[in-house]
Amino acid sequence: MTQRLALTALLVADYDEALGFYVGKAGFELVEDTDMGAGKRWVVVRPPGSDGGLLLARALGEQAARIGDQAGGRVFLFLETDDFDRDHARMAAAGVRFLEEPRREPYGTVAVFEDLYGTRWDLIQPARAASAAGR
Repeated sequence: MTQRLALTALLVADYDEALGFYVGKAGFELVEDTDMGAGKRWVVVRPPGSDGGLLLARALGEQAARIGDQAGGRVFLFLETDDFDRDHARMAAAGVRFLEEPRREPYGTVAVFEDLYGTRWDLIQPARAASAAGR
């Protein structure tokens, strides 16, 4: 039996402003944007080369209080890269807010960033990827 995580739902305030961040700044690909009627859309983005993605879910009612805080202030999502320096520089130049300077840990090179709503992410190049790339 084979299983995989296909999508992670991420609460957002507005579809278009979330697309502006994830596609425009973070460099994700728009996979699908389907009008579901009544103001709802099925919006899926994913990092280049990934088969899993994010379902950008516009928060309704009491869900709005959880936008940017789905993990209680902890890092919620992990964006793995094969070239930390390239992606960190590109994202920073595009206006992504990093909360710390890059750091080297036994498990890899990492820096925490926030999306436009304050959701915390790790940009990480695992040590195994760095050693395979000769870094």
